Amino acid sequence: MVSFKVSVVSTSPIDGQKPGTSGLRKKVKVFKQPNYLENFVQATFIALTPEKVKGATLVVSGDGRYYSEQAIQIIVKMAAANGVRRVWVGQNSLLSTPAVSAIIRERVGADGSKATGAFILTASHNPGGPTEDFGIKYNMENGGPAPESITDKIYENTKTITEYPIAEDLPRVDISTIGITSFEGPEGKFDVEVFDSADDYVKLMKSIFDFESIKKLLSSPKFTFCYDALHGVAGAYAHRIFVEELGAQESSLLNCVPKEDFGGGHPDPNLTYAKELVARMGLSQTDDSGVEPPEFGAAADGDADRNMILGKRFFVTPSDSVAIIAANAVGAIPYFSSGLKGVARSMPTSAALDVVAKNLGLKFFEVPTGWKFFGNLMDAGMCSVCGEESFGTGSDHIREKDGIWAVLAWLSILAHKNKETLDGNANLVRVEDIVRQHWATYGRHYYTRYDYENVDAAAAKELMGLLVKLQSSLPEVNNIIKGIHPEVANVASADEFEYKDPVDGSVSKHQGIRYLFEDGSRLVFRLSGTGSEGATIRLYIEQYEKDASKISRDSQDALAPLVDVALKLSKMQEFTGRSSPTVIT
Repeated sequence: MVSFKVSVVSTSPIDGQKPGTSGLRKKVKVFKQPNYLENFVQATFIALTPEKVKGATLVVSGDGRYYSEQAIQIIVKMAAANGVRRVWVGQNSLLSTPAVSAIIRERVGADGSKATGAFILTASHNPGGPTEDFGIKYNMENGGPAPESITDKIYENTKTITEYPIAEDLPRVDISTIGITSFEGPEGKFDVEVFDSADDYVKLMKSIFDFESIKKLLSSPKFTFCYDALHGVAGAYAHRIFVEELGAQESSLLNCVPKEDFGGGHPDPNLTYAKELVARMGLSQTDDSGVEPPEFGAAADGDADRNMILGKRFFVTPSDSVAIIAANAVGAIPYFSSGLKGVARSMPTSAALDVVAKNLGLKFFEVPTGWKFFGNLMDAGMCSVCGEESFGTGSDHIREKDGIWAVLAWLSILAHKNKETLDGNANLVRVEDIVRQHWATYGRHYYTRYDYENVDAAAAKELMGLLVKLQSSLPEVNNIIKGIHPEVANVASADEFEYKDPVDGSVSKHQGIRYLFEDGSRLVFRLSGTGSEGATIRLYIEQYEKDASKISRDSQDALAPLVDVALKLSKMQEFTGRSSPTVIT
């Protein structure tokens, strides 16, 4: 057994290591600076209680993006020096964010060990590569992201750190081969276990869904299927689940080989970046291939926690998706057969889920953006299904959003709706049919999101400041609106969203600027914490329509007046210098 010594390295604080809603994300070149990663990792160890470090089991893996291999070796050496007993690593550094959550919650080592937390190496849907983004976040023993009480401590520690311990002479661990490597250190034995990335996650999915009914759907000649991993970590699960377990054709998988630069693409599952899938599903404006699109398509982001759901020539908004899953979960998904405990959405997400909750008599919660807020509700047994407009959907099976779970949920609903159609001559109930029936039952929430990425941070703050100032005089706001579009309803109220957690009583302030209109329309403005450079302004526009004769309008046409009002009220072009957003969803 190889032994190692611990040395202490002197360091000094590095500015800008404040974790955002999902950890710390910066350019690779920033993380490669001397002591940059080490400072953040040690600041995290210091923020944790001793029993979660000394003698503990930690998971260290991620989406396989560029710099992951080097980062894992550094974190392993620091874990050994801090007295961690064992580190679990997914083979080839690959574990999806939802799989990490599942492993913390479900996996038991051969010696009975359970993980108390994880360092997840991901920048989610941001590009990867030598000149692109890297990220790190810490998840707690419940499998969810560290709460603000911990991330605040981490940040404070980064501002005062003077040294960190590291086992410099610990040999490089081969993370490509499954097995356990043992070492001996000053505080005793230290193990690194490399294990199959998919086993635990697949086992969990099979306990939630009826794989046989999904398999029957996928084997039907009436049903065709396509899944795009965008060269992210979802590829490590796609073949195993969709091909081996469910019998889908190998040709139904797109871009399912994980790559450290995501094949040069942007691993964000939306209509802008999932170009190949969008074209295959018949939604590309330039598609003239003449090939009939599949009935169902889906995509994942870099770390496989986000999802996009498509039908044949039909886009399902994430806000509608979570509402439809909640409305159909009890009948279609065995895990929920005894009923839902409650449902929740992030504040910017459309109110489609609210209407379902009201109609079904379910507890409903509106929370700030950030999955940790859902986790508190789930840990307290108050929430079963939740989602956010940024392509994140999930349930209380883990404490992260889960892209593949969402795809399996939709396939379960399609299998349930088509129980009687697969064997006979009846027409298939399609994705579009399910969505339109939902609108007919609950009404439609026309919805769009404009993203202005890498905006000058000072200009972004000025824009938000103007919007807060305007809220002090709603008559003035309504006068401005009438001058832009007289037919738009008056603003009834406006505020900065503030959330008091019903579980722990913590208060989250300044979570987004809201303008709420008399007819149920909404304008929401947020600064996003997920970018690595500059600021991202997100603008959300929503209009509710109950009239069944008006639920089939083109979304952009229906929302055009409100979009115009939002851009002019905020002076978006004046502050940002942009005549159009980076992404429209």
